[in-house]
Amino acid sequence: MKPYELSVTVVPRYVAEQSDPARQQYVFAYTVRITNTGAYPAQLISRHWIITDGAQRTEEVRGLGVVGQQPLLPPGESFEYTSGCPLSTPVGTMRGTYHCVGENGVPFEVDIPEFMLAMPRTLH
Repeated sequence: MKPYELSVTVVPRYVAEQSDPARQQYVFAYTVRITNTGAYPAQLISRHWIITDGAQRTEEVRGLGVVGQQPLLPPGESFEYTSGCPLSTPVGTMRGTYHCVGENGVPFEVDIPEFMLAMPRTLH
């Protein structure tokens, strides 16, 4: 077991009621679960997302915390939140990193694996 390690899982979904395909507006929600799989407490400080739409246009989003919080996770504990992302295409991807700090004050990065955003019935 590493001293400081967080695992990240993401479940995306298309939000039809907030989307308007006729206007090229596609809204996606994603639920993120962050689990401290390390040996010591760690705190999530900030996020960095790289969002790519189906036309390969890329946007980077940086900010403090997630959904207004900077959760401190003891070993074995999880934090879950849901957020959203608008796109101008029916498919896209997101990936990124969380900047975290261990209880010893040493910063570390946690990769957020790339995941697909797709309107139903758009991918084969």
